[in-house]
Amino acid sequence: MAKMEVKSSLLDNMIGVGDMVLLEPLNEETFIDNLKKRFDHNEIYTYIGSVVISVNPYRSLPIYSPEKVEDYRNRNFYELSPHIFALSDEAYRSLRDQDKDQCILITGESGAGKTEASKLVMSYVAAVCGKGAEVNQVKEQLLQSNPVLEAFGNAKTVRNDNSSRFGKYMDIEFDFKGDPLGGVISNYLLEKSRVVKQPRGERNFHVFYQLLSGASEELLYKLKLERDFSRYNYLSLDSAKVNGVDDAANFRTVRNAMQIVGFLDHEAEAVLEVVAAVLKLGNIEFKPESRVNGLDESK
Repeated sequence: MAKMEVKSSLLDNMIGVGDMVLLEPLNEETFIDNLKKRFDHNEIYTYIGSVVISVNPYRSLPIYSPEKVEDYRNRNFYELSPHIFALSDEAYRSLRDQDKDQCILITGESGAGKTEASKLVMSYVAAVCGKGAEVNQVKEQLLQSNPVLEAFGNAKTVRNDNSSRFGKYMDIEFDFKGDPLGGVISNYLLEKSRVVKQPRGERNFHVFYQLLSGASEELLYKLKLERDFSRYNYLSLDSAKVNGVDDAANFRTVRNAMQIVGFLDHEAEAVLEVVAAVLKLGNIEFKPESRVNGLDESK
């Protein structure tokens, strides 16, 4: 007699309650206690119906492997333990199979893990959609847009070493087979004031440190820059170096990402020339001076 396959469900081997809708009694204390209980067992995801709560562990967890992607692929939302891959799969299959536009809203305070969550959603969709040279190129361009945006829009803060200092809306177009055709990224609310002044213990945008750390001597000479951070007023010195962050390696990643996204060599260099110009502008000083005719001027 053939054995019947029994699939696991949300309630099997569950730490705490995986879906807050099922929590009894439901109040602020039990809500927080349940999140903590799950977090203490490395269960950083919890549902509230179709909403996914994510608690940032501030360390790497082995829950995003290719095997995990396959586990959640084409599975019912509540069939496995809560995971951002489950949400990503639900949205992708609804778009592909039901021809319905989908939107995933990622929100939270600074340091909550929004940037990483958005990258996980994109990486999951890239892994499960179709293959082929053209499709793979589009997927790679969408994924490699992240290092570029982070270089120019992220910075170290007292709460987060890779804090997004801007809002981002990404619109990805898919064909009827569920393969990506391209995408448009809209940026807004960039913290421009950070360029000229940063709070104590924080840094300017990553790209300034990456350029000085990772550029070749030839490129620095061409841009008329020096590698020493202390030469530039716009770069905070008390937190110029961040533990675990290799600005030189990240610069190489950004240059490679710019090439994949579609920047030609001369276009990428033009962008870096602007970055260099901003650094030099920060060193301009104005001094008051009185002229013989009594008028004030500056030099």
